Amino acid sequence: MKHFLVSGMTCAACSARVEKAVKNVPGVESCAVSLLTNSMTVSASCADTDIMDAVEKAGYSARVKGENTQPQSSQEDALRDTETPKLKKRLLLSLFFLILLMYISMGHVMWHFPVPAFLQNPVSLGLMQLLLAAIVMVINQKFFISGFKGLIRRAPNMDTLVALGSMASFVYSVWMLFEMILAPDHSLQHMYLHEFYFEGAAMILTLITVGKMLEARSKGKTTSALKSLMKLSPKTANVIRNGQEATVPIENVHIGDIIAVRPGENIPVDGVILEGTTAVNESVLTGESIPVDKTPGDPVSAATINQSGYIRMRADRVGEDTTLSQIIRMVSDAAATKAPIAKVADKVSGVFVPVVIGIAAVTLIIWLLAGQAFGYALSRAISVLVISCPCALGLATPVAIMVGSGMGAKHGILFKTATALEQAGRTRVIALDKTGTITKGHPRVTDILPAENTSEQELMQYACTLESGSEHPLAKAVMAWAEENSLSPEAVKNLTALPGSGLTALYKGALLTGGSLSMVKQHAPIPDSMQKAAETLSAAGKTPLFFAKENCLLGIVAVADTLKEDSKKAIQELKNMGVYTVMLTGDNARTARAIADQCGVDEVIADVKPDGKEQVIRRLQEEKGMCMMVGDGINDAPALTRADVGVAIGAGTDVAIDAADVVLMHSTLMDVPALIRLSRRTLTAIHQNLFWAFIYNVIGIPLAAGAFIHLLGWEMNPMFGAAAMSLSSFCVVSNALRLNLFNLRCPCHDRKLREKKKLLPMIQHILNIHKEAKPMTKELKIEGMMCMHCEARVKKTLEKIDGILEAAVSHE
Repeated sequence: MKHFLVSGMTCAACSARVEKAVKNVPGVESCAVSLLTNSMTVSASCADTDIMDAVEKAGYSARVKGENTQPQSSQEDALRDTETPKLKKRLLLSLFFLILLMYISMGHVMWHFPVPAFLQNPVSLGLMQLLLAAIVMVINQKFFISGFKGLIRRAPNMDTLVALGSMASFVYSVWMLFEMILAPDHSLQHMYLHEFYFEGAAMILTLITVGKMLEARSKGKTTSALKSLMKLSPKTANVIRNGQEATVPIENVHIGDIIAVRPGENIPVDGVILEGTTAVNESVLTGESIPVDKTPGDPVSAATINQSGYIRMRADRVGEDTTLSQIIRMVSDAAATKAPIAKVADKVSGVFVPVVIGIAAVTLIIWLLAGQAFGYALSRAISVLVISCPCALGLATPVAIMVGSGMGAKHGILFKTATALEQAGRTRVIALDKTGTITKGHPRVTDILPAENTSEQELMQYACTLESGSEHPLAKAVMAWAEENSLSPEAVKNLTALPGSGLTALYKGALLTGGSLSMVKQHAPIPDSMQKAAETLSAAGKTPLFFAKENCLLGIVAVADTLKEDSKKAIQELKNMGVYTVMLTGDNARTARAIADQCGVDEVIADVKPDGKEQVIRRLQEEKGMCMMVGDGINDAPALTRADVGVAIGAGTDVAIDAADVVLMHSTLMDVPALIRLSRRTLTAIHQNLFWAFIYNVIGIPLAAGAFIHLLGWEMNPMFGAAAMSLSSFCVVSNALRLNLFNLRCPCHDRKLREKKKLLPMIQHILNIHKEAKPMTKELKIEGMMCMHCEARVKKTLEKIDGILEAAVSHE
């Protein structure tokens, strides 16, 4: 993917012209031009120079993004509002001379305001109006240069409309001035003063400049989220080289450098702490305001704040590889891409200006044929030119996309493309991975059942003492509980691991055993009540671990991958929004069903391999269902890629998951309904913008042409047309900015989709097909398994055998 900065574009017709020119270059697969950020993203195998040459031939200029400058500063340059100060200066000068012109043309001629003696002559008044109008036209010469260049290259733009309207008024007024000079008597010369349109020529330019300035200021606000992210990037770092600490620009930091960070300073790059302990405020990346304690070996990210201690860290990611840079790039790329809904506006914008010029010409001819004076007919044609606004159409989609993606970034929801932002709101079905998405992704102690004459504290002390020497995930769950409850393991001897069964060790001369029921039963009797309790735990998807000392049972510790605190609430919100939820998991059916009962998903498909998940999503799409897949971005990569919208749940350093279209920085399922709400609200803003842009032109152009004069007596002055056109783009951008006020966490406005009733039978049919796709089933009894990890190993071994399509394994 190639990224360019394009200069010289003034409206949607310009961006459409550039896009068309680049797409015609051999080797270009796709091209997206953003008028908002003056950027262009091209997928091509040709040279950069070929692309830039095509842009040059289209009448604009382009350069490679980041060329001759640092990437970040290049992005900041693209977003910096350089137009508003220039437009403000032009506007002030134009207003000064326009006021003088209006005083003469209207104040004196119509209301007899006093003027100097040398202006008492009608010809002098006409010449002064010509001079003042010419000054305003020179001040705003950019309209004429850009407009007539576009006309010469047969690619007219909005500036062409403005230039033609203003120039037509000026030329007609000059013609009338010569008629006045040649008039035989003084009274006839006074009559010609009412035929001048000098003030119209100047006012059109001034009013359009007002609109341009308002538009530029509003566009600047739409990129505020992106600019605020860029400002977070540290500019310097304290690097330790040859035993000396030196402050260097961030661009001079290299991978492997040792960096010192003092309390209150921003961490400059991504890396790992080598010395010192501290608390780091990571709210800029995760949104969590509570500082996170960091010790040697812990990762830290650029732009986060070191709050309490002096640390030394090793730089692992620098420049564009840091988490923050990846976030900035995602938001920027999303703004540069086009949503499918933008294609309608782009097609209209590409032919809009030539059609408007044609309408203006037809309007002039019709009024002349109707017997009206040339000045009247010209006024109608000029009104058509200046009221038409392709900018409102062109900006309707990109400003909403920019604000929407910026809002998402503020809340840790990163859209990689505008397409993802649009399609997320149209989701009908959501397929959710279980491990790491709905659940926490790592086993935890859930139940402690001590035997008679044994306390909970005593049971866990023996359990952590025995498990301290094991690397098994279930052992780590016991040790995590012990650490949280300040239990320290004691020394044991002759620790022996029995694969698939458990552990044995000598503790102060006594034999400790821990593991599965069958293994511990060989050393100590297990009461029926304890066995029934274990069966209940297994039915709930938990793994019971038995512990005994010599021939005495100590009790049971149950371990399971637990539900995230907010998963149930998130799934309920999705259901309230009319989205059908499906849990896809490679885990066994019993565990999956237990988790499903807790979180409330509509449907469960268990024992599914990664390609099996992809097949389910493919079938959903074949039935024209908009499908979203939510997973952790590793085993779920095929399904994430296949889905209409792939959503990766991953914090900080996992932000660059290639398979996903959307990345959730906070690793919480609550962000899924939030991103759907944001997408729906953004789509609403786009629809509103497109409606007002279209309806404005549909009503405004016939009104300006005089279609309602005989019917309703409505008539439009060219100056009012210019004012209306200026405000149209401003209103579209302002409407998009209202997205900043939207609360994407509030479910109060959630609504169900109308298509849900029609969709449910289709989904059920697809899921039934998937369940019934096994041609033959064989059941085997396997001994020695004691946990989910044992299941996974057996499952993987069986599925390597030719002829076995899928193996469903359960240690229970």
